[in-house]
Amino acid sequence: MTTTAINRALVSVSDKTGLVEFATALHKLGVELISTGGTADTLAQAGLPVKDVSSVTGFPEILDGRVKTLHPLVHGGILARRDLATHQAQLAEHHITPIDMVVVNLYPFTQTVAQDGVTFAAAIEKIDVGGPTMVRAAAKNFKDVAIVTDATDYPALVNEIKETGGLSLGTRYGLAKKAFAQTAAYDTAISEFLENRSSLEAETEQFAVAAADTFPAQTSLRLVRKQALRYGENPHQEAALYVPAGPSAGQGVADAMQLQGKELSYNNLIDLDAAWNLVCEFDDAACAIIKHTNPCGVGVSAVPLEAFRLALATDPVSAFGGIIAFNRRVDAGTATEITSMFVEAVIAPDFDEASLHVFATKKNLRLMRISDQGGATGAAIRSISGGILMQSNDSLRMTADQLKVVTKRQPTEQELKDLLFAWKICKHVKSNAIVYAREGQLVGAGAGQMSRVDSVKFGAQKAVLPLAGCVLASDAFFPFRDGLDEAAKHRITAVIQPGGSVRDEEVIAAADEHGLAMVLTGVRHFRH
Repeated sequence: MTTTAINRALVSVSDKTGLVEFATALHKLGVELISTGGTADTLAQAGLPVKDVSSVTGFPEILDGRVKTLHPLVHGGILARRDLATHQAQLAEHHITPIDMVVVNLYPFTQTVAQDGVTFAAAIEKIDVGGPTMVRAAAKNFKDVAIVTDATDYPALVNEIKETGGLSLGTRYGLAKKAFAQTAAYDTAISEFLENRSSLEAETEQFAVAAADTFPAQTSLRLVRKQALRYGENPHQEAALYVPAGPSAGQGVADAMQLQGKELSYNNLIDLDAAWNLVCEFDDAACAIIKHTNPCGVGVSAVPLEAFRLALATDPVSAFGGIIAFNRRVDAGTATEITSMFVEAVIAPDFDEASLHVFATKKNLRLMRISDQGGATGAAIRSISGGILMQSNDSLRMTADQLKVVTKRQPTEQELKDLLFAWKICKHVKSNAIVYAREGQLVGAGAGQMSRVDSVKFGAQKAVLPLAGCVLASDAFFPFRDGLDEAAKHRITAVIQPGGSVRDEEVIAAADEHGLAMVLTGVRHFRH
């Protein structure tokens, strides 16, 4: 494989991590250093012989540093092909010396715009021009030039030059691929920043920026693969976990630390996300047990152990092989009860030391520590054939004063508490969703049925605990009174639902006939 000697390097970096060490190693290997501005000052202060790019071009940096490397004597040295006689002749004619390595990282645009209160003008000044131009030029000419954009590559490159006298074509090709990925991500970040600003107005010497729509006309997804998965939903499907590139990379379940257990599967991650988002709904200690993205048990109490016992009692059979989430630190007592049954994974903000020893007895159990405390935020994305759908996450919370009582009987204080509890769970059950609940415990759930009355029946059929005295939550309105009539057979006491049906009066009349209290939310919580 062709090895290119590195005789001359142009170094111009915003992030100077590892710079002096790298440049020192290059100097000791006989590499001539050319540099610009602050980078040149840093190298000179370190005692390294460095030639300022102005001495190469014969032209000073101008326009507050906006123009310094955009010159034929620089880009000719980068772009000239070593295998073309015509290129070499032109280099000689114009007294251009080839450049064998370009070391560049770009102005910190994404870090700048992520800061609170950053002005539009400040953001614009962090759009690098010369840097991406040099990166693209060197990457295009990777057969002859090495483009270095990542400080973590410095040690390996030094070692290769020491061992082989230069850099192989394979190395230069890998560096070029990384460089083009970085410039693509950089340009995308700028495009998204500008797209999210819908208009500009001159205001003395400042820009006033108006907010754009939540979802702009154009957007780009910049993703990096975090890990390959064994397979997708089924063994014949391939799968991988990707996280956003940039400062927000891997927040939430994607960033959870696996403390022990088998490799995570695609289905594990889907269920972990469902479980975690559900327990984040509650302020008190909460536990959720998830099977196939639906809750088969939810409990809320003062401590995690009691919350787990409540959740497990909902449906012990379905809990077998489930995913368990807590919104509190897990202790040894809770861990002991969990390990008495088979579960796939447990996710929580933390685990005490004693609980880790208990869980260690189940070496295949996946244990996940998550730092995020907010649940799902931002945009929810789903693919369809030929495109993607985007929506804001369903993070709406409901309080008692937002409920509208529409029946003759008012709900009691305990019923109101139970209704709000059931409503939080209902949001996380696949539509058509019906939830039976009582005193901080899920009692039964009807999920994914094609008719609402069937969900009412199915939720009651699945219930292990007594239904008498429960409240009922419905994620959407009752289109007919049959759902209410069916629920009343199980001696529920109160109902929470959005309302909005053309038959609301008929449904409310049915509730009055059965002596039920009913409240309307005015908000629907479909989950498909």
